[in-house]
Amino acid sequence: MSDSMTSRIVPSSHYARLAGREIHWLDWPAAGPDPQVLIAWHGLARTGRDMDELAEHFAARGFRVICPDTIGRGLSEWSPLPDEEYRLAFYAQLAEALCDELKLERVHWVGTSMGGAIGTVCAGGLVVPRMKARIASLVLNDNAPELAQAAIERIRAYAGNPPAFDTVSELETFFRGVYKPYGWLSDAQWRRLAETSTRRLPDGRVTPHYDPAMVRQFSTREDDYLIWPHYDAIEAPVLCLRGAESDLVLPEVVEAMRQRGPGAAGLGGVSGLGSARSPPEEIPGRALAWPGGRRGARKGPIPRWGFSRAVGP
Repeated sequence: MSDSMTSRIVPSSHYARLAGREIHWLDWPAAGPDPQVLIAWHGLARTGRDMDELAEHFAARGFRVICPDTIGRGLSEWSPLPDEEYRLAFYAQLAEALCDELKLERVHWVGTSMGGAIGTVCAGGLVVPRMKARIASLVLNDNAPELAQAAIERIRAYAGNPPAFDTVSELETFFRGVYKPYGWLSDAQWRRLAETSTRRLPDGRVTPHYDPAMVRQFSTREDDYLIWPHYDAIEAPVLCLRGAESDLVLPEVVEAMRQRGPGAAGLGGVSGLGSARSPPEEIPGRALAWPGGRRGARKGPIPRWGFSRAVGP
């Protein structure tokens, strides 16, 4: 067996009752002592398995990485009270309960789309005050305090009415079409995305692995993702990653982020990441000014970050 096979980091799977609901997460152990902790939180209709590459990358560099499944997604419980619990405020409560469960006093946060919004609400401290001091740094991947309405409508259209297929292969083809705008994936990654995002219905067909009711967040709380007050209250470094072709985070919103909250406080630098078409394995290595200030670093001050208007190749 090769060294790469024997040294590969393997996460452990955990469940706990948090804020009254059973939540699942993967815990990627650090390849070294005294690790910093990174919470990697997935997007709206996704699961924590989306973070596998990022988690393995940072675990190998000395970080312990926690990848939750949000309530109603993946292996976490579906909410019996969807209109009350499928919203950012409750997700932030779950994040606080998770940190309490794991006795985490200080964490770095990387959030994709919805995961970034949850991180913003946590770091602002307006809903869960104790989380403000816990967030050491915040990375927003394709997320901002205000999202383009046309993109929200597009997401509602596909997420609110998930299709069902006879085979997993057909479901994979569906995923390839829906998620193609979000960036490049290898064939193996598309296959894993499909297999970790599938649940079988009583009639034997397969469908995406989430509660369709979670999309009601956009109708019961239409402004749930308009979170400027939370952003303005953040005192931690923030890095906003915006793909050059993103229709979710508009350039004018990024410019506004520069002028207020942590942007106005000078908590920034610019990171040149790949465009939306770049292979995902390129992203961690090219973003590793975060959070130790240099590639592979785990200690030292948090760097001053900023906002990349368009992250090109």
